[in-house]
Amino acid sequence: MRFYLEVLLTICLLCVIAVDGIAQVRPDIVQRPIKWDEQREKLSLEYLLQRHGIQTDTARITPKIVVVHWTDVMSVRKTIGVFNPVELPARPNLKKASALNVSSQFVIGRDGSIFQLLPETTFARHTIGLNYCAIGIENIGSARYPLTQAQLEANTALIKYLMAKYPIEFVIGHHEYQVFRGSNWWKETDPNYLTKKTDPGDAFMNQLRLNLGVQGDLVHHLSK
Repeated sequence: MRFYLEVLLTICLLCVIAVDGIAQVRPDIVQRPIKWDEQREKLSLEYLLQRHGIQTDTARITPKIVVVHWTDVMSVRKTIGVFNPVELPARPNLKKASALNVSSQFVIGRDGSIFQLLPETTFARHTIGLNYCAIGIENIGSARYPLTQAQLEANTALIKYLMAKYPIEFVIGHHEYQVFRGSNWWKETDPNYLTKKTDPGDAFMNQLRLNLGVQGDLVHHLSK
């Protein structure tokens, strides 16, 4: 009888491990690296110092926040093309803060395909005040073309994977980033450097956080 109990306990333990493994499985991710050279490293280090007040020798981050965006550019190829140059080609309101081009670690297509542009722990400029600790996920979409069910599922799978790897404490939409102003999380040296964002909207973020099991009031969690 004891033997059978031990076998049963072993089977149960293996089932738990298997379930846990499924929850943390790496989704299919296509590598589409953007240009990273000495100049991008230099501008990233300057951004960390000048915008975030962080002096460091390497443009690496410890991810603690995931920020979900939409692109307003309706193509993965074109989005990667926008992010690939090291320096901003236009957008003077952003260029006056830094010549470093905007980018993100991931882009998700309308069909849910996931593309990785930068390593997860490499700095990217995508969210004012939070770049030093945030992974950016850009989704192909806009106010006119809301994000799809396939993108919701892809974001869920990708963020679950990231939460299993890193000490992620917040999953936010780009439109929610200013909630962090006044908290210890906020690191922007110029209090007037702000942009108004609407992406990807409350409906998408509420469902995404529900899928992730992190549903709750962002302000309440910040005040803890």
